[in-house]
Amino acid sequence: MLIRTACQCLQRRFRSTAAAAAGHVEALSQRNAVFSREQARQRALYPRVEKIEVSMQGPGLDGTVLIMNRGMSTPHSCAKHLTEHHVTNSALALVDGEPCPLYQPLTRSCKLTLLTFKDSDPTLVNQAYWRSCAALLGQVLETAFKDHLSVELLSTPEVPVTSGAFLCDLVLDTQLDSWTSSEESLRSLTRGAQQLILQDLPWEPLEVAPSVALEAFSHSRCQQEAVEQKAAQNPKQTVMLYRCGDHVLLSGGPLVARTGLCFQYEVTALHSLGRGRWGLHRRVQGLSLPLQLQAHHTVWRKLRQRAEKLVAVQLPEEVTPPPIDAPAPNSTS
Repeated sequence: MLIRTACQCLQRRFRSTAAAAAGHVEALSQRNAVFSREQARQRALYPRVEKIEVSMQGPGLDGTVLIMNRGMSTPHSCAKHLTEHHVTNSALALVDGEPCPLYQPLTRSCKLTLLTFKDSDPTLVNQAYWRSCAALLGQVLETAFKDHLSVELLSTPEVPVTSGAFLCDLVLDTQLDSWTSSEESLRSLTRGAQQLILQDLPWEPLEVAPSVALEAFSHSRCQQEAVEQKAAQNPKQTVMLYRCGDHVLLSGGPLVARTGLCFQYEVTALHSLGRGRWGLHRRVQGLSLPLQLQAHHTVWRKLRQRAEKLVAVQLPEEVTPPPIDAPAPNSTS
């Protein structure tokens, strides 16, 4: 009788673990499927090849006009018509003065500026880079633990580069409430990020209606609330999704072109923030420098020491969410 009871308990635990693992894998797969479906729908809005004029701006480019394909060509496509320098060093773009991801399809004739880390004013690029490093960290964290352990990424307010570290807030499975990070676990997370950097994966942008994003993140109530918040803050009432490999994420601003723009990258700390709405909240922090701005190891060591300290952030104010049945955008502009 005792043996039978023990076997029944083990079977129930196995079924619960298998269900959790399947749910986690299913959630990641669903995001990717929804992204692909919506991307295909938006591309189908341009069945015929229509030409647009892209007026290039920047050193040595004034007066250059490129004839590109509406709804298909991107700022990265334009860079490929220039020089290898523009292809490898461009991190972000300005389309008619507005920040734009490098892989965002152009839907109208426009003025285009390609931005790099070595511009006289790299503020926009630096912000996008810090945001991208945090996105990369979130991608690593979601797949770093065993499949049967849940990982819930929280909506974290952005921090400036001057804070000393980028960050990602999360809640781990309750089975890990007593777990504390070690130097080896931080090194393991760093290795995961470096593998993605070596793959030089593009961050594919996709502007979508809230209803599409809510479907993509239907397994995460926290991310669904983040969708509603970001849509409410956007006059167009749309949100931006990005895909890196097969991983889909929500972002409050543009990301740089690809993971390969990162160079020195290290996960520096994991802090416990105490009990919160979603469980035991934790903050993972990291430090990175782009390929064009490398630091000597002594400088890096000092930057790392600073990046280990807990970064305090101010919680965003509540915003009335938009209707979730808002129509899908007609373009990705």
